[in-house]
Amino acid sequence: MPATHHPIDLIAIDLDGTLMGTDEQVSRANIDAVHRARDAGIGVLICTGRGLCECKTALNAIDQQDPVMVAGGSIIADPVSGNTLHRFTMQHHIVDQAINMFHGAKCPVLVMKDPSEIGYDYLIVHSDEEHPIHPITEWWIESHRLRVKYANRLEHDEHPEHTVRVGIVAPSSISNPLSKELIETLGDQAWLYDFPCVMPPDHAGDVVHIIEMFAAKINKWTAITWYLDQHGIDPSRVAAIGDQVNDVAMIEAAGVGIAMGNAIQEVQGHAQYTTATNDNDGVAHAINAILDGDLGALKS
Repeated sequence: MPATHHPIDLIAIDLDGTLMGTDEQVSRANIDAVHRARDAGIGVLICTGRGLCECKTALNAIDQQDPVMVAGGSIIADPVSGNTLHRFTMQHHIVDQAINMFHGAKCPVLVMKDPSEIGYDYLIVHSDEEHPIHPITEWWIESHRLRVKYANRLEHDEHPEHTVRVGIVAPSSISNPLSKELIETLGDQAWLYDFPCVMPPDHAGDVVHIIEMFAAKINKWTAITWYLDQHGIDPSRVAAIGDQVNDVAMIEAAGVGIAMGNAIQEVQGHAQYTTATNDNDGVAHAINAILDGDLGALKS
């Protein structure tokens, strides 16, 4: 990638709560800013907890050509061909332990796959008791037309080598204590997040959480680092923009870390700057501040 007069060569952008508004759309201002960054010779990486097929609308909106760090950084995918460039898979015994603990809480488990070679996105392991799938999970599968297989037990998994994430969708009253138990049991053998999931527009009940567990030390920054190594880019010349707990690693490690105005406190605490909210074109404000050499226009 050729050097430019800007101090940034690469901008890493989260999707939910960041590039996308609460309506899950990408604003015109954000689209224009992304194109302006590319025209200035700056690469744009999308870094999301979603799988590739779960973010097609947003990727199409910005005509994404550069690789996409999906599944929380466990897969680096080519958005044009759909091929996986690299993946970080989970060890089978860790997956097995986690599933047993999830089933102990009467939760079916979402085993996320690298679909590029096997043709499906999730294996849902619901135990011999066949624990019911959360309605929000059903809504997510249907709205994104996900390809799903089902099994009672992990030993029925035909492609364990393609597992990149395991998790559940459940009320925080279940997810929070379960997260603590998982961390105590697995320690540094896995990387775990527990945070509010994307919910249907008409959802009126309690906040529902998603637990996402990955291989040890795998996060969005891990995926970005893989890309930097491939292209000889210095981490100090990367800007990262995000709002949620799974953005902390990249915001902390990037040369310029920018929190959204709607970001949780932990993200704002690790960021050098704060931009506007996702419903007020925060990404566009951040990109334009970078391109104009005026990061001081953002809150520090």
